[in-house]
Amino acid sequence: MESTPAAGENIAVLRKARGMGQAKLAREAGISLSYLSKIEVGTRPATPPVVAAIAKALHVTTARIYGQPFMGPSEQADLLNELRSAVRRNTLPRENQPAPDALAASLRKAAELRAETRYLELLRVLPKLLGEVIADAMASDGDATAWGQVADVYGCAYAVAHRLGQPDLADMIVSRQVWAAQQTWNPQAEAAAAWNEAGTYQSAGQYEDGLAIVERAIVKFEQAPTEGLAKLVPLGSLHLRGVVLASRNKDARATEDHLRRARILADQMTRDVLQHNLTFGAGNTALYELAAHVELGKPDKAAQMSAPLITEAPAGLKPNRIGRLYIDVARARLAVKDLTGAEEALKAAFAVAPQMTEIHPMSREVLRVLFVLHQRTRPDLMWMAKRSGLVS
Repeated sequence: MESTPAAGENIAVLRKARGMGQAKLAREAGISLSYLSKIEVGTRPATPPVVAAIAKALHVTTARIYGQPFMGPSEQADLLNELRSAVRRNTLPRENQPAPDALAASLRKAAELRAETRYLELLRVLPKLLGEVIADAMASDGDATAWGQVADVYGCAYAVAHRLGQPDLADMIVSRQVWAAQQTWNPQAEAAAAWNEAGTYQSAGQYEDGLAIVERAIVKFEQAPTEGLAKLVPLGSLHLRGVVLASRNKDARATEDHLRRARILADQMTRDVLQHNLTFGAGNTALYELAAHVELGKPDKAAQMSAPLITEAPAGLKPNRIGRLYIDVARARLAVKDLTGAEEALKAAFAVAPQMTEIHPMSREVLRVLFVLHQRTRPDLMWMAKRSGLVS
């Protein structure tokens, strides 16, 4: 990967381009001058809420601050263009309706690649698969399962666009996913689409709007005649999305409310389950709680509760969730000045979910801070920095 600027570097460039001093930007973003200065030089990480506040003050998107790891010519960029074209042709698929067994196998493979954060491989199959599921659904005479499969593939596409820093493409994909879910009444598909729709607001730093999407989806889904895992997984996942949005919005009461309701649902399950690209259960709920402690400024609590989670990861969680756990543990350890522990957590994240870890904004921020703080001679740290494109 080519060397690409981190968030702090981009903030400094954008601030200077607007002729804005650090003091003014810090004041408008609601943070201290010292904090902003440390973010720009790389001795403090730029957290999602801070990036959202700075983006608003600079009149840019959060994506502009985080930067784009794939700016130059690359296979990823070419494949993203192919995916963009396939999404645009949402009612004009070029592919023929596939055999049912072949389609089922392709759907299982796509879900597996997403869960394992193998984004490049997923990008290679998504354009064709998207055309095939749409062709199948359009020939199905309104079958809810067929249109639910279209929504699921759009969910995989959203994960790729979101992780690869393509907010405009992610927005377009979510609108297509909502459209697919609404072709017939499929409560699970609608809930999954709402989960991703709220995610676009989360990425943009518009946490209150994202919470409104979540609450509306919860109210609607609770009225649906669903039982068992078909009810628990989508509803619990919506509450977990609410946990992220509320904690980043610094709303401790709403965070605890969504956590409490998620726990009640998770207690009815024996293990974490993955359905319609949504993972829910007691294990994933604990991971979201840990991340919420970090967002709410309680990294010591997050670091404390991480010990049993990383000693034995909850059953049923895929690499995309385990990798995110290690990234959040790295954030917590960095905040409590455990630099060696933060590095070890990032190494674990790279081991379980390398493609996600090298491009995730928060893993890049933690890595940048570790790299700046007198640890350039550490070989593992240098390897991770090169892998993430932070150094050439």
